[in-house]
Amino acid sequence: MSITGEVPGEALDGEEVFIDDEDIINEIPLDDEDLPDQDDDDEQEEDTMDEVEDHSAYAFHGHTDEVFAAACSPVDASLVVSGGKDDRGFLWRIGSAEDVQELSGHKDTVCTVAFSSDGKLVACGGMDGQINVWNTATRTLQVTLEGSESGFEVVGSLVGHTNSVECIGISPRYNWVATGSIDQTLIIWDLTHQAIRSTCEHDVGEGVTCLAWLGSSKYVASGCVDGRVLIWDSLSGELARVFSGHRDAVQSLAISADGNSLISVSSDKSARVFDISMFK
Repeated sequence: MSITGEVPGEALDGEEVFIDDEDIINEIPLDDEDLPDQDDDDEQEEDTMDEVEDHSAYAFHGHTDEVFAAACSPVDASLVVSGGKDDRGFLWRIGSAEDVQELSGHKDTVCTVAFSSDGKLVACGGMDGQINVWNTATRTLQVTLEGSESGFEVVGSLVGHTNSVECIGISPRYNWVATGSIDQTLIIWDLTHQAIRSTCEHDVGEGVTCLAWLGSSKYVASGCVDGRVLIWDSLSGELARVFSGHRDAVQSLAISADGNSLISVSSDKSARVFDISMFK
């Protein structure tokens, strides 16, 4: 046999050459057991997951589906609230499997949760557009906020949220709850009168992704899908200031301890600091 140096599978002129049955020299039978099995791959992946080292000090397994939100009580170091895709929230205590309260009532995923600054209230917001506020001491439902459908006396607005509630914040000064939604509204709820205090209407494309009260002031900030951060007067519902700079959705907001700076983080891979000293 002589070796010509041609590339296997190609003719001298570079055209593809196909193998015919008569070109086969020997045929080797394969048993199905010799072939890789998909189930074996899945078992190997499961074994790998089982082998992941667990560094947690405690694990809560009350949810039956993905968990999307959690918050810690500002006054009780062991008290936690969580919400998930199983349409439920849970108020639970670190280290105790018995001290668990299911926060039921939602018809869709509970995607945001928050404690009041004194820890006496906890709020859960869902993709059903509903906000449930619970008393952490009595573990009872305090109020359900649904806008006009709930039969509340409405002040300054005729409707509640019409889409998923993305964020919740309880005012440290007033007995109010702020909620933001993809429906482009930030609603200020008066818990005392069980009514909508004001509705902050955002422009088209400005779905609300996150919010933060500016300390104990009357102002509240909303982060939006379009990358802007808006400052609102919660008493009147008037827009007080617009901060620009991000090129993608704002994902979270935080306020500095001295109340002079607002920090926003975005999907554009940046964190930005804005001066809010004028709103103290």
